[in-house]
Amino acid sequence: MDDWVAQVSGVGALAEPARRALYLYVAEQPEPVSRDQAAEGAGVARHTAKFHLDKLVDEGLLDVEYRRLSGRRGPGAGRPAKLYRRADRQVAVTLPPRHYDLAGRILARAVEDAARTGVPVLEAVRRAAAEAGHRLCAEHGRPDGPSLECVVGLLAAHGYEPRVLDGAVELANCPFHALAQEHTALVCEMNLHLVDAVLDELGPPDATAALDPAPGRCCVRLTGSCAAATASGPGPAAPA
Repeated sequence: MDDWVAQVSGVGALAEPARRALYLYVAEQPEPVSRDQAAEGAGVARHTAKFHLDKLVDEGLLDVEYRRLSGRRGPGAGRPAKLYRRADRQVAVTLPPRHYDLAGRILARAVEDAARTGVPVLEAVRRAAAEAGHRLCAEHGRPDGPSLECVVGLLAAHGYEPRVLDGAVELANCPFHALAQEHTALVCEMNLHLVDAVLDELGPPDATAALDPAPGRCCVRLTGSCAAATASGPGPAAPA
């Protein structure tokens, strides 16, 4: 969720016309540019350019480096100029949240494994999805003991929008929605094995993941007595 908020903030920073013009000018240049170059190129006043360029740096959309443009060194060479260039950070916001980058990594890994080992592609996808689930758990951090709340928090952080309903955890959003529309069976298998790996790492032993497709939500549903216990609590599980 924090990453999504940062992404939205980054996109929002480009809503201001002068700031957007400066960003586009800097992004189009093959080399870092100075404030004066950016101001002239974007048709923005110099003092206005400084404010907006630094705001773009604060939002992580531009990076800064310092260099003497004259190439001279030593006494009398002057102070290094502050130069701006496009940051490596990628910004993409979708509502509801989608994670096609994660799907791409899983599928690329599966294709490589299938080509190398000769295993059927669908089996390679299952393995790659499970590996991705274990990797997400390692990045998320493991609790002291099994915790459905930790499972819910991780799945929420990756766009699944888990909700506790009728003694089960339903996933209100598929992070790979567009892919699932055209390749339903493949994406459902990918979701199932990713979520099952997360349960294996973080969840209580009686929690299970199964395919249970229904309109308007992810095809995977989590069940078990732990889900029923959580459902009797204060209400739907909130994203962590």
